[in-house]
Amino acid sequence: MAVISQDTRSQENLLGALCYFLGWVTGLILWFSVSKTRRFIRFHAMQSIIFSVILMVVFLVLAWIPVIGWIISGLVGLLAFIIWIVLMVKAYQGQTYKLPVIGDLADQWSK
Repeated sequence: MAVISQDTRSQENLLGALCYFLGWVTGLILWFSVSKTRRFIRFHAMQSIIFSVILMVVFLVLAWIPVIGWIISGLVGLLAFIIWIVLMVKAYQGQTYKLPVIGDLADQWSK
């Protein structure tokens, strides 16, 4: 097993958290800019991309539903914001926190 320095681990944790910062944009940037051997960063980048795209689709659908869709959209937005913060914190702590279903897809696609 290779020894990973604390500096390298801190850098990976920071990049993992940055995957979520601007959603699919930073996810794509980091997905294509890191090597395939850095699975931690690639996992978080892919999970960020999937999560962001699903949220965009949900908001688009809810925008077409008058009144009740707009109310639900606000609640979904609040929930998404909380999940976004949790994902960034967990990645910065060095944890591979998997969202249900999305996390398994991200794990498969980041291999």
